[in-house]
Amino acid sequence: MLSLRSLAKRYDGTSVFEGVDLEVAAGEFVAIVGESGVGKSTLLNCIAGLDTLDAGRVVVAGAEISALPEASQAQLRRSALGFVFQAFHVLPHLSVAHNVALPLLLLGRPDATAVSAALAGVGLAGFESRMPQTLSGGQLQRVAIARALVHGPKLLLADEPTGNLDAATAERVLELLVAQLRAHGAAGVLVTHSAAAAQRADRVLRLRADGLVDA
Repeated sequence: MLSLRSLAKRYDGTSVFEGVDLEVAAGEFVAIVGESGVGKSTLLNCIAGLDTLDAGRVVVAGAEISALPEASQAQLRRSALGFVFQAFHVLPHLSVAHNVALPLLLLGRPDATAVSAALAGVGLAGFESRMPQTLSGGQLQRVAIARALVHGPKLLLADEPTGNLDAATAERVLELLVAQLRAHGAAGVLVTHSAAAAQRADRVLRLRADGLVDA
């Protein structure tokens, strides 16, 4: 579902990472750990085509995203990728249902039933009309998970999704995230500082300047 070959990223001639290779199968959940500043978030951005590569290839669901024109990259992101971030990125002026529906609307296939099912999957049935400011941090992250998976993406990218949550809430959210990944059959890549979060993964890898190694 995801294939990285010899990825390299540099800023102003200084290497962030080189020689990153990774294969993630459908239904597999991989955690990537590493020191602050090693480029974990940059790696996710490169996978999604949100940041340019200096070398290497990124193939998502059979398409080499790194070789596609910008418009095609955007379409692939909308259809094949889901994103969960530390800061939730739930839009405050939209209801829970409208937030979750955004990926479907971008694809031109609104589906209220799918939205309700996605919310039920994360334990938020009946929350459709609620506004984000009435929710807790854990509930907001569950909304973000529902939004990330509502359109049936092939690959979920998660960047420190429990970083803004207390330990007990983080544990519940991670358990739910993994369960939803399994239920949807999506591949998942998580970058995190949290050892507890990483333990949920099928594999744990460490990002270093010279590539990925077993953690």
